[in-house]
Parts: sequence; structure tokens; C-alpha cells
Amino acid sequence: MLETLRLHYAPDNASLIVRLALEELGVTYETVLVDRAAQAQRSDAFRAINPAAKIPALETPDGALFETAAILLYLADRFGRLAPDTDDPARGPFLSWLFYISNTVHANLRLTFYPQIYAGNNDASISALRAGARSNLLESLRLLDILANEGHAWFNGTTPSLLDLYLAAILRWMAIYPAGDTSWFSLASYPGLLDMASSLENRDSVVALIRAEGMAPCPFTKPAFPNPPEGVAL
Repeated sequence: MLETLRLHYAPDNASLIVRLALEELGVTYETVLVDRAAQAQRSDAFRAINPAAKIPALETPDGALFETAAILLYLADRFGRLAPDTDDPARGPFLSWLFYISNTVHANLRLTFYPQIYAGNNDASISALRAGARSNLLESLRLLDILANEGHAWFNGTTPSLLDLYLAAILRWMAIYPAGDTSWFSLASYPGLLDMASSLENRDSVVALIRAEGMAPCPFTKPAFPNPPEGVAL
């Protein structure tokens, strides 16, 4: 039986959110690079861990897990931090926002990164898909910024929750990917989210992320393309 958590990751992929959670929890874990340049996520070996062939995957004593939100919730419940307890009245609303970020915000952002998967290679279809997804993202940012501006405990970056960690990564990706096509987004337009991301950057977990994945300082508020010590960000 596996005794140590093992994170299968690629630089600047969704696995960074899981890395942040593991660092915040202070638990021992190993990392295994998934070489996206070689399409290792599609290999039989990786599919044995994650049949969906996507990053991240986390091997645990309870078996292999995939899907970012599922991994995060497993870690929070197993180690008793980063999310309300199961008997806390706040648990239900927290789960609503966690899955909103995962199923709506992250999913729409993925449409802007990989439009050909969903719209084929027609330029007009790709443009329309990206425009629609970005319109949805702007509405999501508006809603989330309201919560952050209200000083909501789940969006403050000082005492992070899973929501802070997940959302900070998304804010980073909106600002730099795809290269040369990010003018639609400005973090300065969302002061509550900017404050959250700024506070989070002071945490040891973010320092560990910067070192492990070759990121520049202020990876959420002033993001730059990484220079990872292993693998490539694609």
C-alpha cells in the first residue's frame, strides 16, 4: 500500500493547485513529472492512474484520485483544514462555490485554451467559442469579486481555503495564457480578488511553488511564463 502521497504534475498545470494545498497542509508528498511535451498524460502508464488522461492525479493510501476539485476535497477532509468540516453549516455553501469554480470557471477557461477540441479548426467557430467563454468568465469574476470585497472568509488569502488556492491559479492563467491574447482580462478591475491574490503570495506554500515550478515572484498578481527545473509548461 502506498504510504506517501504522490502528485503527478506538470509545471503551471492544474496540479499547481494541489501542490499549494499539500504545502499549506504541511504533509509529506512526492512528485512525479508528467512530460506533456511527450504526451505522457496519454500513456498507458498514466491512464492506469487517471483514465481521463488529464493532469493532476494524486496517488493516496486510499487509491488514485483525479479531478482537481475531488483531490482538493479529499485532502481537506483527510487533514482537517482548508474547508469547513462536514458537520459545519458552512459546508454546503462552500461546496457550491468549490464546484462553481471547478465546473464553471475552470471549465470556461479551458475552452479558451483548447478551443479546437470543442469547435474544430474553423477560425470563426473558435473565435465565437472564445468570446462566449470569456463573457462567462467576466460574469464569474464579478460574482467572486463581490464575495472577496465583502471580506468573505473563503476569499481572503490570509487564512487560505481551497477556494483561494484554486482561484489564484485561475487568475494567473487568465493573465498569461494563451500568449498574446489576454487583453480581455485585468486583475486590477477586481480589487477584492487582487487583495486575495496579493495576500496569498506571502505564504510559504507559494514560495515552495515558485521554487518547484520555476516561477517569478508574485505569480498571481504579476505572472510571467515559468522556467521550470524539469518539464515544460504547455
